[in-house]
Amino acid sequence: MNEYIVYSIIFIYGVLIGSFLNVCIYRIPDESSVVTGRSHCMNCNAQIKWYDLIPLFSYIFLLGKCRKCKAKISIQYPIIEALNGLLYVLVFYLFGWSYSNEIALSSVYCLVISALIVLSVIDFRTNTIPVGINIFIMIMGLCAVLLQYFWYGKNTDIVIEHVIGFFVISVFLLLIFYATHGRGIGGGDIKLMAAAGLLLGWELVILAFFVGCILAAIIHPIRMRISHLNRILAFGPYLSVGITIALLFGKQMVDWYLQKFLI
Repeated sequence: MNEYIVYSIIFIYGVLIGSFLNVCIYRIPDESSVVTGRSHCMNCNAQIKWYDLIPLFSYIFLLGKCRKCKAKISIQYPIIEALNGLLYVLVFYLFGWSYSNEIALSSVYCLVISALIVLSVIDFRTNTIPVGINIFIMIMGLCAVLLQYFWYGKNTDIVIEHVIGFFVISVFLLLIFYATHGRGIGGGDIKLMAAAGLLLGWELVILAFFVGCILAAIIHPIRMRISHLNRILAFGPYLSVGITIALLFGKQMVDWYLQKFLI
């Protein structure tokens, strides 16, 4: 099959999943069902027709406004949909789609990235990370480990690397949690890095953590200065970006660092 057709299908699939992510972002904090209940306007509460729920296109056709009350629809909807679609394409481009094992691993990574998007927005808005999302990422991490274990001829070194990854950052953060009586780090962040460690392995989860810390140290003070708010740091979005970068480009970054400075 032509690769452009394949990537177009992947993008459309990612956009459709992105539409579902928006539902999760709004309903999970309210503990509402994400699979039942009709979508409705947040302003006038009118139920949204199916033809106004087409990802990306409906927002464009409606000019970003509710069909009934003309209230503005959040730009978050098309951004999340497009971002998820583009990231899905990038994942399959980097990890492959030619063989069944490549498709399986790429699909797992796509689902993890989608979960990180939902986690990031929810944490940014509420300063909480739903435990269910961390559990989901952990399950996906276990799937990735098993796929690679059988892919590389039942190599136990892979399992050991990822089990160490589960503990290497999370234990460090747990010590900070107890030392600061919960003020230095949140429990959700600890669980997130444990799940990410199982997914990435110890080398890449360390990289993910440092990338997240650097981004938080640079971006958060700027945001606070611009917004003039003394807002509590939501660490989850920065860690999620670090995890995504490590997932997509971590091996190349580690190899570059080793060749540049240690070899």
